[in-house]
Amino acid sequence: MKLPSINIIFKEAGLTAVKRGERGGVVLILKDTIGSGVNNPITIYSSADIPDSLSDTSKEQINLALIGYENTPKKVLAYINSATDYKDAQKYLETVKWDYIAVPDIADADIAAFATWIKGLRDNKDIKVKAVLPNCASDHEGIINFAVQNIKTQNKTYSTKEYCSRISGLLAGTPLNISATYAPLAEVLDCDHMTKDECNTAIDSGKFILINDGSKVKVGRAINSLVTTTKDKGEDFKKIKIIDIMDQIHDDIKKVADDNYIGKVSNSYDNKCLLTTSIGGYFEELELEELLDKDKNKVSIDLDGQKAYLESIGVDTSSMKEIDIKEANTKDKVFLAANIKILDAIEDISFNVSI
Repeated sequence: MKLPSINIIFKEAGLTAVKRGERGGVVLILKDTIGSGVNNPITIYSSADIPDSLSDTSKEQINLALIGYENTPKKVLAYINSATDYKDAQKYLETVKWDYIAVPDIADADIAAFATWIKGLRDNKDIKVKAVLPNCASDHEGIINFAVQNIKTQNKTYSTKEYCSRISGLLAGTPLNISATYAPLAEVLDCDHMTKDECNTAIDSGKFILINDGSKVKVGRAINSLVTTTKDKGEDFKKIKIIDIMDQIHDDIKKVADDNYIGKVSNSYDNKCLLTTSIGGYFEELELEELLDKDKNKVSIDLDGQKAYLESIGVDTSSMKEIDIKEANTKDKVFLAANIKILDAIEDISFNVSI
């Protein structure tokens, strides 16, 4: 059995990557009671979809998320939670697609545990989602540590927790080909003032902050809470834009493989090569969309992973050549390795002027 259509599907996924990445989905867990005849969670595409039965506070939080940035979020999923914990909400949310989450009335004592759940989804369950949490120094790319107080608008001054919904919507409404760095928040009149050194210290410690530049309030730098870099997670992993692109690539490849490869074609060497070629074509489309750097993205059979698997099932690889390992029968397992270079947005400009 061959793999006749997967290449076309990957190509289409690459062609539509920027369009699909224009608007992400936001989840809000809101402390409220659900009205009769209203399904929980509530799917909201615009303010017209907000049920009248919700409290004014819940309506306000949903409307904050709907503001977005360059675009509005694709949708807001409002999970109405009357329980004292988040177990039911979390169980449900593991089964649906979304990108960012906020819990505007989360108790301080629950923040760390909620962050641990998000990290577990990303690291252990292969669910690439992000949370905007208040004052949460998680040191992880899946957690945005929103750390701004006294956010003043014309009608109200918001706390850090209350404005996490707004930041979730802003990030979900940021297209993949730009960054949310310096994104203006037109409705905000002022926030806590920090010196440049204080801003730099906050950003270096993984805090997502807002700054007042004298004429407007805007995002300082669009970073997550990651501060500790490793060989596997370098400086790029601190950038929300980079992580969003990585997450979309992950989800695209996983979806196409799930829908068109797993359980549907024989796991032969030829089909593995066809799969790598198809993914390579997908990368080429992302290069054209200026999400990946041109000619710097490769995918191949993971020789080390394949070798380790063969040895784990009792195959002696000591005398096997590289091609023998690549062509070996790996039963129902596929081991691929990719090296990609994601294009960042321009955020720092240095230049000299001579007169």
